Amino acid sequence: MPPSSRIHEISDQYVDDVARLDPIGATYLGVTGYDQLLTDYSPDGVQARSAAAAAAVRAIRAETAADQSDRVAQAVFVERVDAELAVDEAGLTVADLNVIASPPQHAKSVFDLMPTETEADWAQLATRMAAVPDAVAGIRAALAYSADQGRTSAVRQVSKVAEQCATWAGRSGGPSYFAGLIEGARDVPDSLRTDLEAAAVAAATAYGDLADFLRVELAPKAPKKDAVGPDVYRLKLNYFTGAAVDPAELYQWGWEEFVRIETEMKQVAERIKPGATPAEAAAVLNADPRYQLNGQDALLAWMQELSDNALTELRGKHFNLPDELMRLECRIAPPGGSLGAYYDGPSDGFTRPGRMWWSVEPGREDFVTWRETSTVYHEGVPGHHLQIATTVYQADSLNRYQRLLAGTSGHCEGWALYAERLMRELDYLKDDGDLMGMLDAHLFRAGRVIVDIGMHLELPIPKGTGFHEGERWTPALGLEFMLTRTLAEAALVRDEIDRYLGWPGQAPSYKLGERLWLAARDEARLRNPATFDLKVFHQRALEMGSMGLDTLRERLAEL
Repeated sequence: MPPSSRIHEISDQYVDDVARLDPIGATYLGVTGYDQLLTDYSPDGVQARSAAAAAAVRAIRAETAADQSDRVAQAVFVERVDAELAVDEAGLTVADLNVIASPPQHAKSVFDLMPTETEADWAQLATRMAAVPDAVAGIRAALAYSADQGRTSAVRQVSKVAEQCATWAGRSGGPSYFAGLIEGARDVPDSLRTDLEAAAVAAATAYGDLADFLRVELAPKAPKKDAVGPDVYRLKLNYFTGAAVDPAELYQWGWEEFVRIETEMKQVAERIKPGATPAEAAAVLNADPRYQLNGQDALLAWMQELSDNALTELRGKHFNLPDELMRLECRIAPPGGSLGAYYDGPSDGFTRPGRMWWSVEPGREDFVTWRETSTVYHEGVPGHHLQIATTVYQADSLNRYQRLLAGTSGHCEGWALYAERLMRELDYLKDDGDLMGMLDAHLFRAGRVIVDIGMHLELPIPKGTGFHEGERWTPALGLEFMLTRTLAEAALVRDEIDRYLGWPGQAPSYKLGERLWLAARDEARLRNPATFDLKVFHQRALEMGSMGLDTLRERLAEL
């Protein structure tokens, strides 16, 4: 039976309130009844969601926890909603605009999650697509309001999002995203086809107009400086991690971690080719036919096979995987967004499976797998899919808020990065090429800690690092550092720098979360050296659901 108390009831009701006020979020969560609607991103819409959150957290605080289940649910809810409200109160939500996860992306990407198997599915999609102009008008209203209040994202974000909107509008040499979306509607009545085509044109026009608004009206008001400064940075870092973190300590640790990983990469490079640097070893791996794929269909097939094999081989032996978790779909993402892989969790009830998406450069057909083996484990199993789907599955022990809304980047991305390292421990990365790819991924995440904090706080680069020592970080130095001190591809690095600058505090959450998971595991083993069981530790930890890192640290100390 699901947990029952007034605290759990308020938490469950809040999920319904969120779904009603954020229909796009409802689709991501798998809460039905809102799939024909889009979210109101206007200042009034943002205020309505903030008011609902404030009312819910007041109600939760007023309750007295009766047992451990109540105490945990209350702590998780209060920490998460307080962090969200702090961002709202600073005016950052209504002003939100960045290249990876802000209203323009959400109002487009939600259509990727909608079913298109039946006539009724297409009819619902047509209704929602017809609402895109109103949703975009709300986005414009919020950004204009924020600009009048003196809060606008940096011009870099404004300009890059304008480019994305132009691509989705079909202004970059290809069809609009929405035209491509309805190509599969071949066996529908003529009247529905007409509705779909009209809605696609209207949605594309709205995104084209948004691109013009961003370039012509908002960009001249946007600050040129990318750094957000210490106050906003601490607020966002807390939001993404759910932890009281000292950026200075994290910055110093990031450098230590970067050097540690870089040293091991040099050792692996020596094994790949004696005398080679990591960059030279990467060139050897890129030229090796064993790691080469040609065509996006080949990439998709490779992803799916590797993911399916991990599900099958880890099941029972290292993790408990119920049937509902055994379906993980791999897909190539539509063009126009940021490059790289990402994951969408299953819907509540698993009517929609978890999905791993890969966003690639338009026209790219050649890929190498040594870079990406650990990425599949990160996004799939034992990474995001195992963690998030396990949480969704806990209907008998967690309330709906805990299962669907309590996630933090530090908890989620920290686990996924830990999962990559775990697969090495389980002997899944014995090949030096795949190991080099994993190490570079971890080096990249350590570099994120350094560069994200350094750029936003404009910190000096320490002596002994071999990189512009004594200079203060700038976006140009951040780009140079990631291009020259990691093995990541240039196009991805450029996207990543834009991402860090528009999403302050999120990039360090990976390594910070991983550090906590590793420490908690070691502490649990030390507490119970004779009886510690890694499989049991993982299972109990994952079944706790998502939460902020400070709350997680307290919970894991009980294992």
